Amino acid sequence: MTQTIAPRVRTLVLLLLAAACALLAAAGPASAHAALTGSDPQQGAVVDKAPAQVSLTFSESVSMDDDSLRILDPKGKRVDEGRPSGTGGTTYTVKLHAGLPDGTYTVTYQVVSADSHPVAGAYTFSIGAPSETSVSVYSTDAGGGAVGWLYGLGRYVSYAGFTVLVGGAAFVLVCWPRGSGVRPVQRLVVSGWLALTAATLLLLLLRGSYTSSGKFGDVFDLSLLGEVLQTKPGAALVSRLLLLAAAALFVAVLFGAYEKREDEEKRDLTFGLAVGGTVVAAGLAATWAMSEHASVGLQAGIAMPVDVVHLLAVAAWLGGLTSLLVALYRAPAETPVSALAVRRFSRVAFGSVVALVVTGTYQSWRQLGSWTAFTDTRYGQLLLVKIALVAVLVGIAYLSRRWTARLAEAAPAVVRQREGTTEEQGVGAAVGSKTGKTEKTGTPEKAGTPKEAGTPKKAEASGAASGAAKATSTGAGSGESADTGSGKAAAAVTGSGDSRRAAQLARQRAAVDAARRKRQRDADPQRFGLRRSVLAEAGVAVVLLAVTTVLTQTEPGRTEEEAKAANPSSAAATSPASGAVTLDMPFDTGGQNGKGVVRVELDPARVGANDLHLYVERPNGDAFDIPEVKVAFTQKAKDIGPLPVVPDHITTGHWSASGVQIPIAGDWEVAVTVRTSGIDQVTVSKNAQIG
Repeated sequence: MTQTIAPRVRTLVLLLLAAACALLAAAGPASAHAALTGSDPQQGAVVDKAPAQVSLTFSESVSMDDDSLRILDPKGKRVDEGRPSGTGGTTYTVKLHAGLPDGTYTVTYQVVSADSHPVAGAYTFSIGAPSETSVSVYSTDAGGGAVGWLYGLGRYVSYAGFTVLVGGAAFVLVCWPRGSGVRPVQRLVVSGWLALTAATLLLLLLRGSYTSSGKFGDVFDLSLLGEVLQTKPGAALVSRLLLLAAAALFVAVLFGAYEKREDEEKRDLTFGLAVGGTVVAAGLAATWAMSEHASVGLQAGIAMPVDVVHLLAVAAWLGGLTSLLVALYRAPAETPVSALAVRRFSRVAFGSVVALVVTGTYQSWRQLGSWTAFTDTRYGQLLLVKIALVAVLVGIAYLSRRWTARLAEAAPAVVRQREGTTEEQGVGAAVGSKTGKTEKTGTPEKAGTPKEAGTPKKAEASGAASGAAKATSTGAGSGESADTGSGKAAAAVTGSGDSRRAAQLARQRAAVDAARRKRQRDADPQRFGLRRSVLAEAGVAVVLLAVTTVLTQTEPGRTEEEAKAANPSSAAATSPASGAVTLDMPFDTGGQNGKGVVRVELDPARVGANDLHLYVERPNGDAFDIPEVKVAFTQKAKDIGPLPVVPDHITTGHWSASGVQIPIAGDWEVAVTVRTSGIDQVTVSKNAQIG
C-alpha cells in the first residue's frame, strides 16, 4: 500500500499547483485599493461654463506624477496644465486651460494607492452640451497584462517562500532538532530562502512597469527602477533583501554548526538562534505589513503589528506542516521523525491557529466594516472562501492530532521492546566479554576446551565463514548468484583479507538493515494515517495560500462600500440587477468572405468599468480573423458619444477590451465596424440597456 504513495503525492501536488495558478489567473489585474469617491465636475455632469480645474477625491492617499491625471478634449488633445497637486490629503486637482469650448471631455487617471496597488480609471463630463469625442475610454488597466500576471505570480511565490523558510526553520529548532541533519528538510528550507529571494528581485524589477505603462520592455528601465527605490514599496523590497542576507546566515548556522553540536551544546545555541530567528522572521513579515493593507486606513498603528503576528502564525503553521510532510515521507530510516516532534508541532500548530483566529477577526472587521460586506463585496466573498478553507484545514488537523495521540501511545511500547532487546544483547555481550567466548549457552568450562573453541586462528576462520555465509544470503537477495556468494565465503575462509570486499559486504548489510527499518516504519498504521492526513492538510494549505494572495490584491470591502456611498449612481449601477449583455449582429461587407456574424458581450453592463468581448464567426459558426474591428457606444437621448473602443486581438475570431467606461445608465447604441479587406467594411449596430 505504501508503494503507491509517491505517485499519489506527485499527482496531488501537480493538481494543487494547477489550482493555485488558476486562482492567480482568474484574479486578473490588481483591484484598486484606493477608490474614487468623488469628483468635480462629477461623472456624466453637464456644466454651463468651463471649470478652472478638475478635482478627484480618493478613499486614501495616492502617489501621482505629471501624467497621472489627464484631461482630454473631444479631439483627444490634453487641456490640463501643471502637475497635479493635493489639496486635502486625499483630494487632488489639476488646472485647465482657460476658455475651453463646449463639448465632452474625458478625465483619465492612473495612480498608485498608499497600499502599493495601481489604480486607473476614466470618466467624462461635458461643457455646455455633450458632443462626439474621438477619445477612447479604453486603455490598458494598470497592473494588467503579462507584467501584472508575473507580478501576481511573484507575490504568490514570495508568500510561499516566506512560509516555507520561517515555518521550516521553526519546525527544526522548536520541534525536531535532529532534523537539522536531515538532507530533505535542509533542502526544503533552503528552497524557501531561494524562492523568496528570487521573487523579491522579480517584484523589484517589475514594480516600475506594473504601476505605470504595464509594458514588459520597461522592466529593465533603470530610471523606473530608480523611481521605485524612492517609494515605500520599493524600500520595503530592498529591506526584505537585506533581511534575507541575515536569514542566510541563520540557515547556515542552523544546518552547519548547530547540527554538528552535541545535545548539551545545542541547548546553549538554541536560545541564540531562537532570538535571532524571531527578529529576522518578524522583520521579513514587517516588509509586507508596512507597505500593504495594514499600513493605511483605520488604526494603522495597531494593524501593522497585528499583521506581523498573523503572517508569523501562518508561517509557523503551514511552513511547519510542509516540513513535517517532508520529514514523514523523505526522512531516512535511520532518523525518522519522532512522536515527540509530532506532538511538539501539534502544540505549535494549535497556538498558531488561535493567533490566526484572533488576528484574522480584527483584520476582517477592519477591512469589511459591516456584515453585508461579506456578500456584497468581492473582498468579503473571497474572505468567506478563505474562512471555509481554514475551517477545512482545522478539521483535517484535528484528525492529525488523533493520529499523533495514537502514535504517542504506540511509541513507549516500541521503546520498551527495543530496550529489552538491547538489554538482552548487552547481557550476552557482557557474558561473552568475561569468558572470552561468543556462545551464549556455553559454560566457561565447555567453551574453554580446545575441542569447542579451537585455536585463535581457527576461531577467526570460523567467524569469517559465518560472515561470508551471511553475505551469501544478502548477495542472493540483491541479485547476486550463489556462486558469487560461495566465492566470497571461500575468500573469507581462506583469509584473503580483501578489505574492499569486506567493505562492500558491510555496505550491503547496512542497506538491507536500512530497508528493513524503512519497511517497518512505513508499515506502522499510526504513522501511515498521520502521513495521509498531513498530506491532505498541505494540499488545502496550497489553495489557501493562493486565495490569500488574491485577497491581498483585492479592494477592501470597507473601501468599496465607502465609494458606493459617495457615488450613488455608481452604487446603483453595481447592483446585482444588472447583468451581462450579449448582442448578435449579422454583417455583409460585399467582398469575398465578407459574410458573418459579430457577437458583442459586455459584462457586467453597468455604469463604470466593463469587460468587452467580441467574437467574429462565419455563417457556419467557424471563428475567423478579419483585418480590423472597432466598437463605439452612443447615447442619442443625451447626445453622448460615440465613445470609441479599440479591442485587442486575443485569438482566432476573438477580441477583448477591459475597463470600457460607460458614464451613465440608459439606452445605448452599440455600433461595430467590421473590415474584411483593404476596402470592404460595414458598420452594424444594436441598442442595449446598460445600467
